[in-house]
Amino acid sequence: MLDKNGTRQLAYVVVVDAVTPIEGYDRVELAHVGGWTVVVGKNEFHAGDPAIYFEIDSKLPEVEPFINMEFLAKKKYKIKTQKMCRCLSQGLLMSAANFGWTIESVDGRVYIKDNNGTPHFPGDDESRFLTKQLGVTYYIAEDNARKANSVDKYKKMAQRNGKLFSHQPFRWLMKRAWGRKLLFAFFGRKRDKKSGWPAWVVKTDEERVQNMPWILNDKEPWVATEKIDGSSTTFTMKRGKWPHKDEFYVCSRNVVFNKPDKTCFYDTNVYIEMAEKYDIYNKMKDLLYNHFADCEWITIQGETYGPGIQKRNYHAPEHAFMAFNFITSKDGRWGTEKMVDLLQKHMGIPCVPILDTNFILPDTVEELLAYATAESVCDHDLREGIVFRSKDGSKSFKAVSNEFLLKYHQ
Repeated sequence: MLDKNGTRQLAYVVVVDAVTPIEGYDRVELAHVGGWTVVVGKNEFHAGDPAIYFEIDSKLPEVEPFINMEFLAKKKYKIKTQKMCRCLSQGLLMSAANFGWTIESVDGRVYIKDNNGTPHFPGDDESRFLTKQLGVTYYIAEDNARKANSVDKYKKMAQRNGKLFSHQPFRWLMKRAWGRKLLFAFFGRKRDKKSGWPAWVVKTDEERVQNMPWILNDKEPWVATEKIDGSSTTFTMKRGKWPHKDEFYVCSRNVVFNKPDKTCFYDTNVYIEMAEKYDIYNKMKDLLYNHFADCEWITIQGETYGPGIQKRNYHAPEHAFMAFNFITSKDGRWGTEKMVDLLQKHMGIPCVPILDTNFILPDTVEELLAYATAESVCDHDLREGIVFRSKDGSKSFKAVSNEFLLKYHQ
């Protein structure tokens, strides 16, 4: 689940929506949380119970209470999609009692209180997130680096001057955009700006339909595109205050690669490689100055894929890139059809395959996930899933194929 900053949270408080029996199995049941289903012990949970949910892709720390659970130890404390008791089980559901915590209520709202007395409310409250508190990480080691929170130039400045910036006046200024700019004028350094995350760029991540099943009530036509299994890549250019002083950034999901030899997660710096392969700098400069003269900046986001990037390599002979977002300072994120017309048809930058431009969402998560499971138009092997965007590009979410997860994420 994504928090308000767009960062994925792997552990959080939920309310169990329903518990249903599993035919032929008397000691277990199927708990339903949003669009997720989890196999749990008989009578362990009931509809309406608050609980702690751990998403797939999680790795739990080898401490109590996890270390006392034999079934977790057998799986090396990794949470994955799996078939259990002829059912699909995704995630782990634990009770407050497992942690020695209590269930409380106030003004009719049920919540979990931890041993420090801190309340954790389910729903839209940010207090529900427990990823950091419980020490949960991604089970794929590289993901902990690739998907970690990035540090912008202001944070770098504050970290370098930690003692000074811990004082109240500095903390107050750091909470305000004008205050951060003022402080940077006195305490910032050129290297902070070059290696810091570009403040105008929104990071790429889509919410899963299981975490927002209510979206299926939106029966307006959606654009469906194939989700490519690769590494998130961002290119952005901001107009400089002086000629030939434009700011150009090449980024992964969270890291700015300001130098070609900067340490990468792969054998070679595939992000710089894609920028050079598709002549991104010159094409973005042409766009910014000849087509978007009224924009301060433009951004292209997409997926780098191919050999060595993910388990799914699409039988590509070399690394390649497909764009899925085009964003301008004036209009925000473009609709997919308009983006493809500009980038792919006129600029020679490949875009993700469009599967349907007038897709009407089904009524259930199960139906949508079934639709997500099919052949890839890229190589006719199993596709990862589908990303759905509203016509104007303002809304989006993803449906990842469960068959894909069972095949490639085990």
